[in-house]
Amino acid sequence: MNKGSLIEKSHERSKEFGVQTKTNNSKKKLKENEVYTLLEKNKELITISMPYINMVCETIEDNDFILILTDMDGCILDIKGEQRVVHEFAKLNLDIGVFVDEKNIGTNAMGVALAEDRPVQVTADEHYVDIFKGLTCSAAPIHNIKGEIIGTLNLTGKWDKKHPHTLGLVIFGVKAIENELHNVKSQEILQEAYNYMDSIIKNVDKGVIIVDSKGKIKNINEHGAKILEGNKIDIINRDIDFILPDWFKIYEVLEKDEKIITREVKTSENSNFKTLLSVKGVKDGKKLIGLVITLKDEKERYTKGIARYDFEDIIGSSSIMNNVITNCKIVANSPSTILIQGESGTGKEVLAQSIHNYSVRKNNKFIAINCGAIPSNLIESELFGYEDGTFTGGKKGGKIGKIEMANGGTLFLDEIGEMPLEHQVNLLRVIQEGKITRLGSTEEISVDVRIIAATNKNLKREIELGKFREDLYYRLCVIPINLPALRERNGDIKELINYFLRMKSFKLNKAVPEVSQKLYNDLINYSWPGNIRELENVIENIVNLDGYMSFSLDVDKEKSYDNYEKEAEEIQGDEISLEYIEKKHIIKVLRKYKNNIYKSANALGVSRNTLYNKIKKYQIEVC
Repeated sequence: MNKGSLIEKSHERSKEFGVQTKTNNSKKKLKENEVYTLLEKNKELITISMPYINMVCETIEDNDFILILTDMDGCILDIKGEQRVVHEFAKLNLDIGVFVDEKNIGTNAMGVALAEDRPVQVTADEHYVDIFKGLTCSAAPIHNIKGEIIGTLNLTGKWDKKHPHTLGLVIFGVKAIENELHNVKSQEILQEAYNYMDSIIKNVDKGVIIVDSKGKIKNINEHGAKILEGNKIDIINRDIDFILPDWFKIYEVLEKDEKIITREVKTSENSNFKTLLSVKGVKDGKKLIGLVITLKDEKERYTKGIARYDFEDIIGSSSIMNNVITNCKIVANSPSTILIQGESGTGKEVLAQSIHNYSVRKNNKFIAINCGAIPSNLIESELFGYEDGTFTGGKKGGKIGKIEMANGGTLFLDEIGEMPLEHQVNLLRVIQEGKITRLGSTEEISVDVRIIAATNKNLKREIELGKFREDLYYRLCVIPINLPALRERNGDIKELINYFLRMKSFKLNKAVPEVSQKLYNDLINYSWPGNIRELENVIENIVNLDGYMSFSLDVDKEKSYDNYEKEAEEIQGDEISLEYIEKKHIIKVLRKYKNNIYKSANALGVSRNTLYNKIKKYQIEVC
């Protein structure tokens, strides 16, 4: 509707209401005791509006304007402006308690804004009553969180002061008032929810934590406090990041998606004990206003078989990673085996868990087994389980193997290249036939398991060396996924640096440190042979030292990674051994730190035990 039609309709309504064009007064004005009741009733609106009304007043360069706040019925709640101007407008009988809707003074900006539920500017002869025809008025309706009109804000001045920006200024003020009203109401709704839930969570046999939109713990039951090894009174009003450092990232995910996110966390800052928690969003309509976190009971604090990560947990927006994630989502529901190939520290298990949680198997178990961490003589019993009496000292009643445990879900075989050759044929049979036999038994058990394997080795090279079965390779590599090294993920290093700075600062209860531009540039330009794991360790070092490092990154030497590739190509042709590259890099790092195991392990982003194992494996001489 154009403005002309809007004014015409308002004039017609004014006439129907019986408003006289020659009148000098509103048809309705409250008595003094009624005004007091009105102001009490609208106390919240007045209190919240005042800072923004004052801000608009200060913004207006011309002092000949007044600001009027009304309630939902068009009754004036407050008038702001220079005292001189307020007194002048009082002569027009505009005062607190006076009704300025269309029924009582005819066409004016406040009345039209209430009737049409839209911002409007009414100038000069557009007014219905003659005494207002020397004015220009700009008004907009104010809405509550439900979208209902609860008042108007109006800017009035002499008609020759008319300017289109005055309406824009009013709209700006109204939006600010509405935002503040919505925030207050959201907190009230949340507080009501806290109070309501308080009576419920006391009687729940699981730990429950209620968190607001700012990450503050608003309530926790006794079970939850016990699991977190703390006191309920001490825990309430703490920041949730003391057990959930990346809560802000979870909050961002839950704002867009209704889901339950699971995390494995420490039960307290100084504890090595872990528990599983589940996070669900609390919404008011579409707006997320808090979190409900449930913790496993004391007796079931930690249950294996939960995949904690989703694709949303993967930090980075580079095209190469986006392509990997897109492809993984496409194949997530396929029953075919997946082989994830990538260097150490690139996040292969995180990707495997994300695939599981995106698939139809997400409500079933995700069982991970590190093929390189289990002694050769125990691999079969770990994978297939055993019957009672099979082994001397074995578990009474026997034991379920990891494959059977993963039935209906996903089995993740990490470091598959480390599986001894003599055991690979048994895994091949499981993939081909979907059946297992426990050690000490002849009974076949059917299993429905989706297998995801991962390796940092060149398995084709391992096949040539006679260390890996070719038939198993092709069974595993139905869907190959190549996970890029961190140095190949353009732009992602910056995102990861900023993420780990925040996360490690929360974890260590320290402020996010300022990092010098030189150090930041070194972090960006470093080749990160240890990938994300190495970066995470380096950032934790920086946070501990308030923005500095206890060792230096030799960026120029690390750029020699390309030389490793060239050297490997000269020796092996087209087939580049990741082991060869890893060995060369370990030797260089050891030389750099003069064979200091502690410093070398830190630089590589691995533990000292892992480094000792690598030295032994590659037969590196350390003097």
